[in-house]
Formats: sequence, structure tokens, C-alpha cells
Amino acid sequence: MLKITEIFHSLQGEARDAGRPTVFIRLTGCPLRCVYCDSEYAFYGGEWMHIDQIMEQVASHKTRYVCVTGGEPLAQKRCHELLDRLCEAGYQVSLETSGAIDVSKVDKRVSRVVDLKTPDSGELERNLWANLDVLTPHDQVKFVICSRRDYDWALDEVRSRGLEEKQDILFSPAWGQQDATELAAWVLEDQLAVRVQLQLHKILWGDVPGK
Repeated sequence: MLKITEIFHSLQGEARDAGRPTVFIRLTGCPLRCVYCDSEYAFYGGEWMHIDQIMEQVASHKTRYVCVTGGEPLAQKRCHELLDRLCEAGYQVSLETSGAIDVSKVDKRVSRVVDLKTPDSGELERNLWANLDVLTPHDQVKFVICSRRDYDWALDEVRSRGLEEKQDILFSPAWGQQDATELAAWVLEDQLAVRVQLQLHKILWGDVPGK
């Protein structure tokens, strides 16, 4: 059993598969409290569902892409079983995780999107840096940028750790906090080999849960 906030069909708004029709499985609960969180409604509540029920709902949407998100999905131990089941069923699976919980046991067929916490997130100390050692080119590392300070910090981490050569690196402006055009200018000026990504779902539908 897993506690589920929602299962819905939408376009992937972020990361490598942005724009693809995707089924999202949002697990309930998160031990972090990032200042820019846009899924606070997933901290509490939710409905207990058997993994077989979840698989049935996913199949009903007839798409090959599935994103397991939260909250922090890995805060629920049976998340690993769900990820395994989705991979065995032939789905292309991504996992959106805060980077504060060990990702080494996640099925290697899953693309782990690890959100490293910047200073202005309020959760910098929660980064589990050992996660970077187990990531592969199949995985992705995301930085949500709230300010120039966040950008400078992220730039230093990317360069000092050689992340540009290892994974897709995503720089995302915090919605309502960091101007996207300004962030793009900084990336071009510093000749960073990263992807500047906007939250496509918010551009299309606004800040609406379940979209």
C-alpha cells in the first residue's frame, strides 16, 4: 500500500521529457519544507492504495511515460516496489526526488531527477551529496534558482563537481521569484552547458494542482 495524493494525466512540464503526455503519480508526504514548494497540498491527507490499483489507473491513460513525484516519494518505503512494477510493465519512468534521501536503491531503469537544494530554498543542509556518486547519464540533476545568490552557488557546484560532463543539468527559475530571461542571460554569459527549463504546465494552465 502507498498513500497517494493524486494520479493524473497531463503534459510533463519539466526535465528531459518536457512536453510529453505523462501519467503522474503523486505520493503523499515530504520531510522538507522548501520555500518555493508548489505541491504543499501533498504534505498531508491522501488515500491508501494498493499498488495493483495504482497500476490499473496508470494503464487506463494509455501512455508509456510515467512520473512518480510528491511531496518526496522516497519517504514512503514501498515507492521502490512501485517503481520496479512500473518498469517491469514497460513504462518509461522518471522519479522526482529532493535529493535528501538515498537514491542508490532506485531501479536503474528509472531516470532519477534529483533536485539539489539551493541556499534560498531554505533546505540547503538537507542535500545528500553522496547521491551524486551513484547517478548515471540516464539521470538528471535540477537546481531551482530563486536569486543571483542561488545561481552563483549552483554554478560553483556544477563546475567544481564536473556535473556538466555526467548528467543533464537543469536550471529552473523559481516561479514568481526569479526572472527566467535574466537566468537565461546568466547561463549564456557563463557558457554553461545546462538546460534552462520553464515549468510548461504552469505556462499552459497556471499554478493549478493536478495539471
